[in-house]
Amino acid sequence: MTNFFMRALQSWRRRWWRPDPAALAAYAGLRPLVIVTGGSEGIGLELARQFALHGHDLLLIARRRELLDQAAARIKAETGVDVFVLALDLTSPGVVEAIDAVLAAHRAYADVVVNNAGIGLSGPFHELAPEDVQRLVDLNIAALTRLTRHYLPAMRTRGQGGILNVGSLGGYIPGPNQAVYYASKAYVQSLTEAVAAETAGEGVRVCALVPGPVDTKFHERMGAETAFYRTFIPPTSAQAVARAGYRGYRLGWRVTVPGLVNPFLALAMRILPHRIVIPIVGVLLQQRR
Repeated sequence: MTNFFMRALQSWRRRWWRPDPAALAAYAGLRPLVIVTGGSEGIGLELARQFALHGHDLLLIARRRELLDQAAARIKAETGVDVFVLALDLTSPGVVEAIDAVLAAHRAYADVVVNNAGIGLSGPFHELAPEDVQRLVDLNIAALTRLTRHYLPAMRTRGQGGILNVGSLGGYIPGPNQAVYYASKAYVQSLTEAVAAETAGEGVRVCALVPGPVDTKFHERMGAETAFYRTFIPPTSAQAVARAGYRGYRLGWRVTVPGLVNPFLALAMRILPHRIVIPIVGVLLQQRR
């Protein structure tokens, strides 16, 4: 019954797709890979594991080669799939060319792209270092957009595959004391839902995974470990977020908000006036002195 349901869902998802035999011939003999950026730890690692548990070969991308090798060895031992790695700063020049070179070396193509890599910044906007702000924009927005734009056309040609962008519950509301990070996730949310609407019926999944606070090192690295929300809002495990994200991706949901409470928070932030919600968010994001 499950297989029948998924086949019927895929047929509906491809309702406007028309195969081009000449274009499809270019992919004959190539293996599909799932590309996961920021795949060496945290949500990225758990998302990679979810795809691997369902039989997908992987290409993990992150900056630190040692962590990548450890993640690849762990996933391969658990699942038996092939896991390739690429140590790469996604804000550096020639990123797309570097990824394409690895795909070509393994006679593979990007079947799914998981845009998970991202950084955060905490503190009043005027106190943030300009170079830190620029790096966040380059990674959270520019790199995600570049990879999505580069690999999406081929997915539409094949009538399969997809993009899974990792956003944040913060994308639903401006976030005083994390202004740039929240704004970057609002961009991710908006871009993902718009592209999903544009490609509806062409066989491609375009989805946003929108978690609340997650139990990773992310909050500590962005300098938000002492913010009030870390006390009042319990974090979700990265594994639970990844399971929900993979399930939402498979079902073709445009937005997946993991957890029992977070969907209601997302709804509240959409319908309540900003004049009420933004001051509350600002207090929650404020660091304790």
